[in-house]
Amino acid sequence: MMLLSQEDFSHVVEHTPLISIDLIVKNSKGEVLLGKRVNEPASGYWFVPGGRIFKDETLHDAFLRTTNSELSLSLEQSQAKFYGLYEHFYHNNVFTNNFSTHYIVMAHEIETETIPSINHQHSEYQWFTIKNLLEDESVHGYTKDYFRKIEGEKLNVK
Repeated sequence: MMLLSQEDFSHVVEHTPLISIDLIVKNSKGEVLLGKRVNEPASGYWFVPGGRIFKDETLHDAFLRTTNSELSLSLEQSQAKFYGLYEHFYHNNVFTNNFSTHYIVMAHEIETETIPSINHQHSEYQWFTIKNLLEDESVHGYTKDYFRKIEGEKLNVK
């Protein structure tokens, strides 16, 4: 697997969708782990951990790499629950504001009690209740989307 140069990756972001894995990390209390994003898109927002899939990288290897780099855990995709397929559209990107970013996201739910070490993507991590993350303006809307339907279903049952 060869990583692209910044120039080549910028060209890819400008002209194609990226495929990524988002990790909906819950603890035994049902709280959700979010990281405060450092980089664009979504810099400064609380967001679920995740990462893009590299060319010629299998889904299995991408999941292992993403859980390791984002959570300091070695988890296989079979240890997660597939949460769904989502699309994320951003008006900017990691390089400049001159073009948008489009992600096709495979969301997976995992359970752990561990808070990972800070990395180049997040300045801090925090556990949120679903109710709190839905109400918090600093939690990105795409993160909230993972929980709006579930919370709505719970509210309709009562």
